[in-house]
Amino acid sequence: MKTSLIILTITASLMLAVSTQAAQHQHHDKSTSIKDCENAESKQHCAKTMTSTFDSKGRLWSVWTNSQHLYVNHSDDNGKSFSQPVKVNKISEDISARNEHRPKIKASDSGIIYLSWTIKLKKRFTGHIRFSKSTDNGTSFSQPVTINDNLDIIGHRFDALSVNKKGHIYISWLDKRDQQLAIKAGKKYNGAAAYYAVSTDDGASFSKNKKIADNSCECCRMAMDIDNNDLPVIAWRHIYGDNIRDHSIVSFSKTNTPLKPNRLSHDLWKIKGCPHHGPSISINQNNRYHTVWFNNAIKRHGIFYAHSDDQGKSFSNPVSIGDYEKRASHADVKATNNTVYIVWKEFHAPYSKIFIMISEDQGISWNKKRLIAKTTKTTDYPFLISHNNNVLVSWHIPGNKYKLIPINKKKNY
Repeated sequence: MKTSLIILTITASLMLAVSTQAAQHQHHDKSTSIKDCENAESKQHCAKTMTSTFDSKGRLWSVWTNSQHLYVNHSDDNGKSFSQPVKVNKISEDISARNEHRPKIKASDSGIIYLSWTIKLKKRFTGHIRFSKSTDNGTSFSQPVTINDNLDIIGHRFDALSVNKKGHIYISWLDKRDQQLAIKAGKKYNGAAAYYAVSTDDGASFSKNKKIADNSCECCRMAMDIDNNDLPVIAWRHIYGDNIRDHSIVSFSKTNTPLKPNRLSHDLWKIKGCPHHGPSISINQNNRYHTVWFNNAIKRHGIFYAHSDDQGKSFSNPVSIGDYEKRASHADVKATNNTVYIVWKEFHAPYSKIFIMISEDQGISWNKKRLIAKTTKTTDYPFLISHNNNVLVSWHIPGNKYKLIPINKKKNY
């Protein structure tokens, strides 16, 4: 009974969406009618999710999904205006693009645009990981390829994408091939497994899929960033013992050599089910790992922050973030030099609200949380993106023009 209540609580929280409009802006964009979004293939504002990133020159790139196609465009004025969208996949695909399941976009220092996403297959909770790139400044994209080398109709989902300074492309995901092998052998296997592949030739080819760890949670987003050794660090929700759903983290010693995973959180959230609530990670110039996550354990619950200075072997004492009673959830973290930003959403009926907290000493102490936006509309989750240490919040309201919220450390909203 307790487990059922927990699952219901999580589901209710996750279905409460977030919105975007900085509180200092008094006007609101006019919502697009449902009729206007019918057959709206290339209408950005009709998308359910938006994922954005800056390239090295400060150009903003965004990817979204409509009518089983991916679209990409760019902005040179922080999202005030966008270029004409470019269709990525010529053949329609059933693309996962909602909540924690969304297409990813990254730009290399050489100007190549990379995409990863998950397509749904015929059976429920199954999928393949897809990849495409643009080498002509977003004018066109390569024919999409499948990254998972196991092509069974099983779960290969919840992809994460990162690109290092060398242009090496890392894609990680949750994979159920080992669960299927265990079932065929008459053995028990809880959850899925964390897998990855790497490309060292700008995406022309990818390495053989490699397993990081067994028994990952099945359906929480993975998180990835690049450390000061130009290698990936990957975090995910893991299953410990009898359905303790805490988090794990792994760093790499070489381009294609992950180390032994370490435990990130110790909240002891026991639940036979998937929270649909993954972690976030950001690594600053001092190689400090900054992490945020959510749990709903009995004794300690809500959003938490902690950092590590030894490649995830140990973490600082967790700091509670936000108001659990207001369903604080889906936090994102971004670290630039000594400054760390955390953004999350809460529900204050009838409003979904976005809050931010800022630390100016690498996560040692934190300023008071500040409200930066609110809405009564259904919205996407908040994310932090940056260019040259300029941090902004990306928070999309379907049916409205996309906007970014600039963060001023000294200004009250």
